[in-house]
Amino acid sequence: MNRAVYPGSFDPFTNGHLDITQRGATIFDELIVAVLINESKTSMFSVEERQMMAREAAVHIPNVRVLSFDGLLVDFMRKERSRVILRGLRALSDFEYEFQLAQMNKQLAPETETFFMVTDAKYSYLSSRGVKEVFQFGGAIHEFVPPGVFRRMRERVPPRGVR
Repeated sequence: MNRAVYPGSFDPFTNGHLDITQRGATIFDELIVAVLINESKTSMFSVEERQMMAREAAVHIPNVRVLSFDGLLVDFMRKERSRVILRGLRALSDFEYEFQLAQMNKQLAPETETFFMVTDAKYSYLSSRGVKEVFQFGGAIHEFVPPGVFRRMRERVPPRGVR
């Protein structure tokens, strides 16, 4: 089976993430959206909430599973019997960081391959951090995130301005 892992914190899951998920699912037999548990990072949503939002957004894609992991990505990949990492690139500035991660993962697990997918131009500016910042200052984000994510963000943060 041709199984890939699309890892990230997904805090929150954006339309850019969904775009990569949908397109990746057409290339691989199975795509695992792997939500990172990172205790050193302060997240807006718990890992369970992030998984739920990703599952809800990708419910229409039958070959996508959403799981969580902590520790090394390559250990998770071995456990899930995957050799392929899928990563999205928004801009050239993403490449250097992603290239370093790909090289590190290759050193740790020579059997892994990293596939880079260039995001659709309409999402090239979109990041989870940017979405949270716009939202916190009362900006409209409904075009940036799936409906379930938007709903949960409105429930989580008291209204302040437009939204």
